[in-house]
Amino acid sequence: MFWRGIRRLYGHHFADERRERLFLASGAFFVTFLIVRMITISIRMSVGPFHNVATGGVHIHHLVWGILLLLVVGYVWLLEIGVGSSWIASLTALAFGVGAALTLDEFALWLNLRDVYWQQQGRESIEAVLIFGGLLSVGWWGWPFFRDVALLIARHKPDTGGAYE
Repeated sequence: MFWRGIRRLYGHHFADERRERLFLASGAFFVTFLIVRMITISIRMSVGPFHNVATGGVHIHHLVWGILLLLVVGYVWLLEIGVGSSWIASLTALAFGVGAALTLDEFALWLNLRDVYWQQQGRESIEAVLIFGGLLSVGWWGWPFFRDVALLIARHKPDTGGAYE
């Protein structure tokens, strides 16, 4: 079955727990960054159900949620709860990627100490995301897992009812 093959490839390519955590954090980082950018663009254009979060007239930037998430993940890792091979380790790796993306997407805000998200200085956030995302991804790039998934898909025989070799 296809999903069994994906699970086998995943287990083969991410048998090293550190590599798996880097993979999960990196994936969550880039996916979160793209989603946050799409949401902020829709807020700016007043399209869709999204709106800025505020309390008591104070706009709460998404870097606040990122910082809080990074603090929680750091605390859990300090307690050594989310280390090794467990669902907690995977969950905290994903949460780290999400928190880092939320925080670095507003890097220019905390660098300039003012909201420059849509100004020229806002480009500093994109550069910070690219630098950190590249660093985070170094641990798992190389494409061996995705190459093997592509080979698995290529071997798919539609006339066998979706079975894989």
